[in-house]
Amino acid sequence: MASTMIPYTVNIKLAARTLTGTVNLQNKTAVDWGWQGLIAQGCHSSILIIDPNTAQTIQVLERHKANVVKVKWSRENYHHSLSSPYSLRLASADAAGKIIVWDVVSGMAHCEIQEHAKPIQDMDWLWAQDASRDLLLAVHPPNYIVLWNGDTGTKLWKKSYAENILSFSFDPFEPSNLALLTSEGIVFITDFSHSKPPGSGGKKVYIASPHSSPAHSKPAAAQPTGAKKALNKVKVLITNEKPTAEAVTLNDCLQLSYLPSKRNHMLLLYPREILILDLELSQTVGVVAIERSGVPFIQVIPCAQRDALYCLHENGCVTLRVCRSTTPSPNETVTDPEQNVQELVYDLRAQCDAIRVTKTVRPYRVVICPVNENSAALVVSDGRVMLWELKAHASKSTSNLSSGVPPLYSSVNFCGTPLRQNQKCIPDLSLNTMIGHSLISGVDSPRPLADQQEVHLKFLLTGLLSGLPLPPFSLRMCPPLTTKNINHYQPLLAVGTSNGSVLVYNLTSGLLHKELSVHSCEVRGIEWVSLTSFLSFATSVPNNLGLVRNELQHVDLRTGRCFAFRGERGNDEPAIEMIKVSHLKQYLVVVFRDKPLELWDVRTGTLLREMAKNFPTVTALEWSPSHNLKSLKKKQLAAREAMARQTTLADAEQSSVESSVISMLQDAESKSETGQGISAREHFVFTDTDGQVYHITVEGNTVKDGARIPPDGSMGSIACIAWKGDTLVLGDVDGNLNFWDLKARLSRGVPTHRGWVKKIRFAPGKGNQKLLVMYTDGAEVWDTKEICTGGHDSVADSSGRDVLALAFFTAVEPLVLKFLVNFYFLLRLHFVRDPVWCPYLLLPRAALTLKAFLLLQPWSDSFTMDITQIDYVEKDEIKGLIQEQLNSLSNDIKSVLQDPKLNLLQRCLLVSRLFGDESDLQFWTVASHYIQSFSQSCHPSGPAPEGQTAAEGPQSTPGSHLDICHDTLCESSFFQRFQLERVHLQEVKRSSYEHTKKCADQLLLLGQTDRAVQLLLETSADNSSYYCDSLKACLVTTITSSGPSQSTIKLVATNMIANGKLAEGVQLLCLIDKAADACRYLQTYGEWNRAAWLAKVRLNPAEGSDVLKRWAEHLCSPLVNQKSKAILVLLSLGCFQKVGEMLHSMRYFDRAALFLEACLKYGVMERNDDVNKLIGSAFVDYAKLLRSIGMKQGAALWASRAGDRGKSLLDELSQTEGMGPEPSPSEEQADKPLVNIE
Repeated sequence: MASTMIPYTVNIKLAARTLTGTVNLQNKTAVDWGWQGLIAQGCHSSILIIDPNTAQTIQVLERHKANVVKVKWSRENYHHSLSSPYSLRLASADAAGKIIVWDVVSGMAHCEIQEHAKPIQDMDWLWAQDASRDLLLAVHPPNYIVLWNGDTGTKLWKKSYAENILSFSFDPFEPSNLALLTSEGIVFITDFSHSKPPGSGGKKVYIASPHSSPAHSKPAAAQPTGAKKALNKVKVLITNEKPTAEAVTLNDCLQLSYLPSKRNHMLLLYPREILILDLELSQTVGVVAIERSGVPFIQVIPCAQRDALYCLHENGCVTLRVCRSTTPSPNETVTDPEQNVQELVYDLRAQCDAIRVTKTVRPYRVVICPVNENSAALVVSDGRVMLWELKAHASKSTSNLSSGVPPLYSSVNFCGTPLRQNQKCIPDLSLNTMIGHSLISGVDSPRPLADQQEVHLKFLLTGLLSGLPLPPFSLRMCPPLTTKNINHYQPLLAVGTSNGSVLVYNLTSGLLHKELSVHSCEVRGIEWVSLTSFLSFATSVPNNLGLVRNELQHVDLRTGRCFAFRGERGNDEPAIEMIKVSHLKQYLVVVFRDKPLELWDVRTGTLLREMAKNFPTVTALEWSPSHNLKSLKKKQLAAREAMARQTTLADAEQSSVESSVISMLQDAESKSETGQGISAREHFVFTDTDGQVYHITVEGNTVKDGARIPPDGSMGSIACIAWKGDTLVLGDVDGNLNFWDLKARLSRGVPTHRGWVKKIRFAPGKGNQKLLVMYTDGAEVWDTKEICTGGHDSVADSSGRDVLALAFFTAVEPLVLKFLVNFYFLLRLHFVRDPVWCPYLLLPRAALTLKAFLLLQPWSDSFTMDITQIDYVEKDEIKGLIQEQLNSLSNDIKSVLQDPKLNLLQRCLLVSRLFGDESDLQFWTVASHYIQSFSQSCHPSGPAPEGQTAAEGPQSTPGSHLDICHDTLCESSFFQRFQLERVHLQEVKRSSYEHTKKCADQLLLLGQTDRAVQLLLETSADNSSYYCDSLKACLVTTITSSGPSQSTIKLVATNMIANGKLAEGVQLLCLIDKAADACRYLQTYGEWNRAAWLAKVRLNPAEGSDVLKRWAEHLCSPLVNQKSKAILVLLSLGCFQKVGEMLHSMRYFDRAALFLEACLKYGVMERNDDVNKLIGSAFVDYAKLLRSIGMKQGAALWASRAGDRGKSLLDELSQTEGMGPEPSPSEEQADKPLVNIE
C-alpha cells in the first residue's frame, strides 16, 4: 500500500511536519476540539492541527516563542455566506502572555495580542455571535479579564477583580452570565456585555470544601449506598460568608462549568466527586462520588445533547455517565411519586481502557467532539493522542436491572424525524441519535416505544497518534531520492531510542511506518545500507574495566529480520564510537573508543581488516563520494562486446593479451551474475587526535594506506568531517570550520563562534553544495560555494534549546529537519496521507457550493455524489477539490445522503452536522421539530390560519418533545413537568430557611399551593419571618375567586411591584390566576427570561404565545441583537411566515428558501398573497446566490419556482448559457448581485 501511496492535495499551506514527543507540563490544558471538526494541540511552542477521522496531523503553526498554554477554536454560531465564510480560526495563548489568532489554512498569524508577560490563565470566544463573531475573552494574571476583538487585536475593555482568577465559564443559555473561579470561591457576573465592562464586582460566593463536610467523616465504602448517604449529608456548600480557614482548601476545586444540558445548573469538580449545583438555590442537587478505592477525577466535560458527563480519571480512563431518568422502570412500583426524585443520579454507562501511568506518562486532558458528542480525544504526557469513539449496540439482556441501573433506550428519531421503513440511518451519528432523551415522569411513558431498543454503550479506540519516546535519539534519513529509485522511493527516517527500539517514520505522512525492537540498550547510531535495510549499533553500560557489550544489528525493513552483523563478537570490548557505510554501500567502518577500527564487507558480512594495534585513534571519519564504479562498468561492457566478437568471428589469431583480459573479465562477469557484484574502489579519510588527516583506499579485500596531510594549526581537535564532490569540510570542538577545495588545492578556515561543531552534513542532490552544521545550541545552513551562511535558512533556535540530532534528507526538494531538546522536529512537507473531510479547507465559494450540492438536487430523480454530473461553472482545479471532499465522506454517510427516503429536514440537519455549523444545527433542530409537530396537529382538520396555530399548540406525541437543553423552546407540558421535578428535588435538598423560602416561592408560581402552604408553615417561631409566613399560608389557603378579594389582591400586587417588590407582586398575581399580567410586569421591568419561564409553566397557549412574541420582538431590538434566538422562539410558536420574513430580511437566503420549501411540503403555511410574495422573493434571491457560486442548474430551478419574480432571472440565465460559461466572479463580485433586492 505505502509504496503506491498517492499524495492527496488540500488547499492548505503547511508550515512544517512535526513529529511530536513528550508534551510540556505547561501544554497540559492546550487542546481543543472545534466545531470545524479538527483538534488543535499545543506541543511546546508549536500547535498541531489534527484530523481525528484519519488520525493525522494536517498543519503545524509556528510563531510562539514560549510554551502554548491554551488553544481555542472560534465558534461557528453564525450564518455562513460569502461575506461570512467557513474559515478555520484558532486562538492560542502562551506562557509569555501572547495571544495569536491564526488563519489555520494559510498557517499565518491573523493578529497578535499582548497585555502582560504572564501565562494566560483561560480564554474563550463568545458564543453569542449575532453582534460580532470576533470577540475573545481572556484572563490575564493575576486578576484581569480583558475582552479582545480577535479580528483586529483591539482591546475592547479590561476589568480587574479582588482575587486571582483561575478560570471562567460562560452560561450557555444566557450570554450576559459568566462565572469566574477564583482562588477563594466563585464570582457570578450577570451583566456581561461586549460593549462595556461588567459594572459591579459580581456576586461572590465561597465554596466550603466538600472534605470539611460530614460526607467524609464516615468511610464511604462501609455500606453499598455510602455515596448516596454521603450526598444527603452534603449540606450548604456555597455560602455568602467567607468560610473559616480550616474549612477551605483553596486549590481543591479543579474545575467549574455550566451544564449545557439544563439551564441554571453548574458542576464543580473535586478530585473525588463532582457536585451538581442548582444555581437558583445555590444548592447541591447531585453528587457523583468515587468510592475510596476508586481512581480520582482530573477533568469532566458536560454534554449538551443529553444530560451526560465525560469524565477523565487519573489512570487515563475516560468514563461516560448519563443522568438517570426520573420515570420509574416498568417493573418498579412507586408508592409515592415524589419519592423517586431524591437526587440527580449519573449512572456509569461506558468506560475505556486505562493507560499505564508512570512518572513520565500521565493523562493530561480529554476533549470531545462538540458537534456529535460521541468521540473523545485523550492527550497523554508522552505525546500520544488517543481517539476514542462511543458505539451503541442493541441488546436484549436485562442484566442492568440486577445491578440497579435502569436500561438505556435508543433514540426513536434520526436527524429529528422518526425513521421510515427500510430507511438508511447512521445509529452512531451523534449522542442524541444513540440514546433517547431523558424521560420525565408524568409526560413520558416509562415503557419503551415499539421501535426503541435497549442499548449498551462502549468505547472503541479508532485512532492513535503516537509521540516519540524520551530522548536521547539517533537519527538517520534513508538514502536520497534519485532518478533510478523514484518509482519505489519512500522517505523513511530511522530514529534510534534510549530503550533500544528503532522507530521508522514515513515523512510523507509523518506517521510511524514501523517500530522495531532491535537492541537491549540505548541505540547510539544508525546507517542505511539500502532503501529498505539499515545497520544500527547500541552499547551497554560500561563495567569496572570500562568494557561494554556492543550490539551491531542488520535490520531488513521488509521482513523485520534482524541479525548480529559481527556474529559472536561484541562482549567485553571497548565501546563502538561510530559506524560509517561507504558511498556505494559496499564497506563498513566500525570505530571503537580504545581499539583500532574494523573494516567489513557489507554485502558478504565478512571482516576485511582489523587494524594493527599501533593504528592512530580516530576522532572523525568520512567516506569519499568518488569511486571507480563507472570505469569498471565500462570495462565490463567492453568485455561483453569482446566476448561477443570472439564467439561470432571465432578469430584464432587474437592476441594472447586480449584473451587474458577477457578471461579476467569473464570471471568478474560470472561473479556479478552470482550476485557478488564487482567491487569498486572506494576511499575514506579520518583524523587522529593531533588533527592529522589520513587517506585510506579499499578495493575488494585489499586496503591501502594513502597520503597523510599534516594538521592545520588554526584548528582544534577535529569532531566531524563531510565530503561532497571536490569539497571537504572539517569541523572542530572550538567551533571552527575548515573548507578544502580538493580540485584547486585550497583550504580556508572560518570561525563560527558557536562552540563545538557536533555534526556536519551536505544536502543531497547533484550540484547542491549546501551544508547543514549542528551546534549544541542550534543549527545553520552554509553555502560552501560562497563559504558564507546561506541566506535565512538558519534553523538556529532562538530560545536556546539544545539540538540533539539532525539529518539532511530529500523528498522531491531538499528538506530541513531540526531536532530539539523539546523533542520535536520540522520537515517542510506538503502531503496528507488520507483524504480529510473538512469543507473549511476549501475556498469560501467552493465550501458554499459543496453545501448547496449536498442539500438539494431537485433537478434529478436520483441524488449524485459526483459534482461533474451537474452544470457547474468553475475552474477544474476547484471542482477537483470539491470532488475530493465528496469522496472523503464515509460510505455510511454517502449511502444515507443518496437514500431517496431522506427528507429535506433530515438532509438539512445532516449537512449542518457534517459542516459543523452550530447556527444551522440549532435552527434546523428546532425548525424540524415544530414543522412536523404543527403539521400533525393541523392536518386532520386542514391547515389552520397562522394566527391561530399557536393557540391549538403543537401535538406532543410520546417521545417527540424537544429535549430540555432547548429550555423555553420546549413544549409547555414537558417544560412544566420538568420544573415541578426540579422543585421537588430542591425541596429534598434544602438545608436552610433561605432554601425553604425559595422552594415555597417556586411552588406558588407553579400553582402547587398545598405544598407551598406546608413549607410556609414549617417556619420556626423564633424566625423573624414567622409572622409573615404564617399570614401568607393563611392567605394562600383562603383565596376565593370572588370579585372583591381579587381586586384587593391585584391592587396590593401592583403597589408592591411599583415599590420595588417585583417577585412578591408576581406571586400574588399568580395566586389569583393573573399570570398573564404577572408576565407583562416582569417584561416591563426587564425580567424577560423569568417572564418566558412563567408563561411556559402557567399560561394557556394563546396567552403564552403573546408573552413569547413580545420577547421575540425584544430580542430583535438593536440593543439586545439576538435575532437568531428570536427566530427560535418564533419557531416554537409556529409563526412560520414571520420566521421566513425574518430570515429573508437578514439575507439568510439559503436558509429562508429551504425553510419555506419545508413549510410548503408539510402544509404548515397557508398560501395567500403575502406568503406568495415572500416565497417568490426568497426563491429568487436563493437562485441569485446559486448563480453567484456557479450553480446555474440549481439557480434556474429555484427561479422557475419563484413565479413571476423569477422570469427575468430565468431569461438572464438562458442568455448566459448561449454565451458559454461566465467568468468565475471574485468573492467581492459574487456578493454584488445580491445587493439590489426588491
